[in-house]
Amino acid sequence: MRPLRPHLLTAPLALALLSGCARSTDNFTPRIVISGSEGGALAQSAETSVRGYALDDVGVTEIQVDGQRVPIEPGSRKIANFKFQPQPQGGKAQHVIIARDAAGHEGKATVTVMVDATKPQIQITSYTRVRSVIRLSGVATDNNRVTQILVDGNRLNITPGPRVEFYAETSGVYADLEVIDAAGNVTKRRAQ
Repeated sequence: MRPLRPHLLTAPLALALLSGCARSTDNFTPRIVISGSEGGALAQSAETSVRGYALDDVGVTEIQVDGQRVPIEPGSRKIANFKFQPQPQGGKAQHVIIARDAAGHEGKATVTVMVDATKPQIQITSYTRVRSVIRLSGVATDNNRVTQILVDGNRLNITPGPRVEFYAETSGVYADLEVIDAAGNVTKRRAQ
């Protein structure tokens, strides 16, 4: 019987173990996400910043907006946060964002930025007070979208839209209403 030769077994074993350490190729294209709804930004003024992040399994090496490099904020390059100042002309701007990873893959997104300085409107259609209970209904409208209605600081359950009907009950001498649109514009009104 032949003696066992351990050195002949170590080479195939080492090869099998090291093959598990081999890096797979990078086939992931960076994904770009813009903070805000509907892939765009709505702002009260042209002085707003657009924020977002690019996601990549290996790491983002560069972000460009309309061909100009944008700094990547400190932190992980796998989730690369960025922001930039849009240049809306006539109340609207469209920007192309490109994110690149180390393998040269490019992710691309287009963001539309709109400036909305118009405050929402409130119309009270019904108001009754019996002792300290106030019942009121009305309509909130906006040139873009009403997103929140608050009565005495309590948020009402609404479906956001350009025209929102509401009903609320509260207690006290009067009811403070607050309507907020998608850009963050606020209109306040006291019903009494």
